[in-house]
Amino acid sequence: MGSATRQANFLLPEEILKDLKASVPKREQSKVVAEALRKELKRLKLQKVLNTSFGAWKEIDHPELKKGTGDFISKLRKSSRSKRAK
Repeated sequence: MGSATRQANFLLPEEILKDLKASVPKREQSKVVAEALRKELKRLKLQKVLNTSFGAWKEIDHPELKKGTGDFISKLRKSSRSKRAK
């Protein structure tokens, strides 16, 4: 079952509208525009999350990673192996 749809009116640059009409059958144009808008909104939301969370990870809070992640990952792997061996 699909979600409800509503009509919306947008102004588009002539070139985009011309390309849309030339590339997509008339009955599929709304679907193509909706999918493109859905992807762009998802990208914008992700960008906003990345921008607002930038800097959340502080080196001072994680001294175990000061020399890189190799030792930390090795310790995690050893820990999970010992739990599985039991």
